Amino acid sequence: VQLVESGGGLVQAGGSLRLSCAASGNIASINAMHWYRQAPGKQREWVAGITPGGGSTNYADSVKGRFTISKDTNTMYLQMDSLKPEDTAVYYCNANWGPQGDHEVWGQGTLVTVSS
Repeated sequence: VQLVESGGGLVQAGGSLRLSCAASGNIASINAMHWYRQAPGKQREWVAGITPGGGSTNYADSVKGRFTISKDTNTMYLQMDSLKPEDTAVYYCNANWGPQGDHEVWGQGTLVTVSS
């Protein structure tokens, strides 16, 4: 399984961006998928997660009500609204895959910069 993010960029505070994470390879073996982010000088943090069928989603408190995670057959999305400067980070998608879901794969990351 391989993951490739896109959609990052520069946006003003209050604006919106939509990130995409395209999966390829053994897509049928993918279990839960997640978005993480890492701000400069900080540890990587979990942002949101979605179950394989897309029926259940979870969010970090810091983005709840502003970000929406979704997915279709081979792409996961993160709709980011009401962006704040503190949302500035490199955003990574992550997936667990394999019969027991014990394999993990990361994308290369996409930079989101929110100006004040």
